[in-house]
Amino acid sequence: MSRLILAGDVGGTKTWLGLFTLDGPRPSLLETRHYPTLEFDALTPMVARFLDRTGATGQIAAACFGVAGPVRANVSTLTNVPWEVDGAEIGSRLGIATVRLLNDLEAMACAVPLLAAQELAVIQPGAPVAGGNAALIAPGTGLGEAGLHAVGDRLIPVPSEGGHTDFAARTPRELELVAVLSARRERVALEDVVSGPGLVNLHTFTHRSTRCVSCSLPDEPDRQPAAITAAALDGGCGACVEALDLFVSALGAAAGNLALRTFATAGLYLGGGIAPQILPALRTGRFLEALVDKGPMRPLLEQVPVSVILEQRAALVGAAVAARDLT
Repeated sequence: MSRLILAGDVGGTKTWLGLFTLDGPRPSLLETRHYPTLEFDALTPMVARFLDRTGATGQIAAACFGVAGPVRANVSTLTNVPWEVDGAEIGSRLGIATVRLLNDLEAMACAVPLLAAQELAVIQPGAPVAGGNAALIAPGTGLGEAGLHAVGDRLIPVPSEGGHTDFAARTPRELELVAVLSARRERVALEDVVSGPGLVNLHTFTHRSTRCVSCSLPDEPDRQPAAITAAALDGGCGACVEALDLFVSALGAAAGNLALRTFATAGLYLGGGIAPQILPALRTGRFLEALVDKGPMRPLLEQVPVSVILEQRAALVGAAVAARDLT
């Protein structure tokens, strides 16, 4: 029991915590729980509760937490949660010698090389290049991106804050969307469209002149994207269908941009909570057409393998992989 490692995936809506053992290249999960992130006013008391309830206090060799925000000097001010997370403070208060913070997409990227075939849904088989780079894009409460840079025989995660780049409209309808969103905010970021809240923005946009009786949204904001998706996939509301179509197309375009920036010839991966829920929409062709529609780079992008990560705890596994490397 002395070789336990602790991992966490701290998201804007929920946080996964897990205990792992250090047997094999992929740490083995012993126990995991998830908590609504905002039920706590900081990460440390959440972790303390988890360790107390699992009886693991004092047995942790190292810990790593993927957090939804940029990390500098092992400290992060989270983007969509009013927390500052300090790795050294967590270690000091909880008696863990080594605690490392990673951006949540960097943590998820650590898991990508270890994912099994059944944990992936292939959208485009492509023709993977051995020794090539890979990339990861993940819409959820926000939008995350990461590269996986090929160094020798390893893929090294490279964090980014690509979700906060500007949204680039490509069609007349998207230009209309940007005009509407710009009227009530200073700028339109990519994650204002390609994320759970972005899907809600799209729903509002497509329902401006249409009242939909089949997709009344729940009051809880974190449940609204799932309700929109369900109504769109059911096909009963044309405005909901258009909202999801716009989302899928924008996600495909963003994924193609990321693949070009990182030269992701070994694979492009879609993570986060939304992609597995919209697999039927991702397989209609709209997503891939937006992804490969890059002029002379179309042939290159048509050879990039594209997969959706089905394992909802991939970022937790990746954080455990990073914690293992600290021991």
